[in-house]
Amino acid sequence: MAQAQGKMHDTGDFFPVMEFNTTTGETVVLPGDLIGKWGVVLLYRGYW
Repeated sequence: MAQAQGKMHDTGDFFPVMEFNTTTGETVVLPGDLIGKWGVVLLYRGYW
């Protein structure tokens, strides 16, 4: 699971590299899998 690693990001900063497992069992590596495409990243933190 991705966790904050230090400083907050600001405008113009590069998106940090993160790896996620999808509900279909695939692995998505950001930002690499979205290079050259528009995308929206929504993070659902799960059931509280």
